[in-house]
Amino acid sequence: MNEAKAWDVITVGDVFVDVILSGFSTWPQPGEEAFATHFARDVGGGAVITACGLARLGMRVSVLAAIGREEEAWVKKRLKTQGVDTRRLIRHEGEPTAVTVSVSRENERAFFTYMGANRVLPAVLAHKRRWKALTAARHVHLACAPDPAMLVALGRFLHEHGTRLSLDVGWHPEWLRDPASRRALAALDLFFPNEREATEMTGARDPKAALRALADAGVPIIALKRGAVGAMLSWNGELFVEAPPRIHAVDTTGAGDCFDAGFLYAWLSGQPPERCLKIATICGALSTRGLGGIAAFPTREEIEETLRTMSSEGARP
Repeated sequence: MNEAKAWDVITVGDVFVDVILSGFSTWPQPGEEAFATHFARDVGGGAVITACGLARLGMRVSVLAAIGREEEAWVKKRLKTQGVDTRRLIRHEGEPTAVTVSVSRENERAFFTYMGANRVLPAVLAHKRRWKALTAARHVHLACAPDPAMLVALGRFLHEHGTRLSLDVGWHPEWLRDPASRRALAALDLFFPNEREATEMTGARDPKAALRALADAGVPIIALKRGAVGAMLSWNGELFVEAPPRIHAVDTTGAGDCFDAGFLYAWLSGQPPERCLKIATICGALSTRGLGGIAAFPTREEIEETLRTMSSEGARP
């Protein structure tokens, strides 16, 4: 770890109160009612889920995000319990912390979201006076849909101060379709799309073609998340493929953000590309053992044990 920087990672992005309902026997039609067999309430959103995963793996992590007054104490307590610094959380006086209701049944999922305090994040990022604080980290991870011009300027500023930058934009179709967004990718060191997002951005339905198109946009490292199929990685033009470990998935909420945490942990620890992809895939898969994106995130010991198991299974004739 680089002791010249106060933090290994500062995550920036949306925060939610996640209300998770699962175990439905049927998917209700409009006007019908269905009953869940499992329920959880936790903090969510890419910024905090990735931050909590990194902290569990021993990284020094802080988060920059906006939350509401009523949930402030609860959100901060939950993050502090996970080892995440909360001094950069901004309280919105007029809006509550954003809320997402996640409803899942087998391979079906739906989300109902109120953006709440997250609406002020673009204005927060537009103030360059906040950028200096981000240079206190070795790496900044954005879990949001930033203005493309701002992303280019922020990337240049961070690189001038020895800080690297990654992005997981999530499902924001207008941002993904904007040609300016694709041009802005050159400001990144790392890009974390899932397969659907990569297709939306490039028009390529074949994942290898999508990776090539994103690499041509100037991103040196692209980790492409493919859900239950696993993941693919373009690393300075070299391609890697990884299948996930066998896991009985309970809930996939936040699995992509947990994948990001695993990859960043391995990458910042100096691991080679194959191992970065393996650890990321393991973190994403094992996070689905419980409800929400935080509770089941693996420890380093669980990751190592899973790596040994996967290696043993791969060696069998």
